[in-house]
Amino acid sequence: MNIVTTARHLELTPALKNYAEEKVGKFDRYLSNITEAKITLTLEKNVHKAEILLNVNGMLILAEGSTGDIYSAIDEVVDKLDIQVQKYKGKLTSHRKGENNKTTPPAGPPAEGASPEEGGRIIKMKRFGVKPMTPEEASLQMDLLDKSFFVFTDAASGALNIIYRRNDGNYGLIEPVK
Repeated sequence: MNIVTTARHLELTPALKNYAEEKVGKFDRYLSNITEAKITLTLEKNVHKAEILLNVNGMLILAEGSTGDIYSAIDEVVDKLDIQVQKYKGKLTSHRKGENNKTTPPAGPPAEGASPEEGGRIIKMKRFGVKPMTPEEASLQMDLLDKSFFVFTDAASGALNIIYRRNDGNYGLIEPVK
């Protein structure tokens, strides 16, 4: 596993780097197919934040934690990541056993109030590779990233789709009309 550690607005001491890498290194025992781990440590207004992003065979698992101390922030994010890794492993084993507990709901209109406010501006922009996957894989990826929606390319049709979490806890799928 390749571990990349970066620090923003604080000094990355060898002790801090070793502590973070040692904590993240334990996930290699749980998932042998982790290709890369990115650890980002930041200090913003006396709040220490730790963010860890694991790349597991193209699936991304993300966790964030923030406290007053950088070491406790690392511990908090590792605890959150541990829960997400166990969830991911559980989903993998249930798929291997042929259990398919999730059903894809029919496509519906997007949630009300989705129109942006007038005068809004783009304050953050992210770029990422979109790989072909099924809606079930996309919902798993969305859960692992702890996001409310996820953009993916449908493996069957090749079209760009959006899956989102509904207020009732189920998922919605937006497919383009050809």
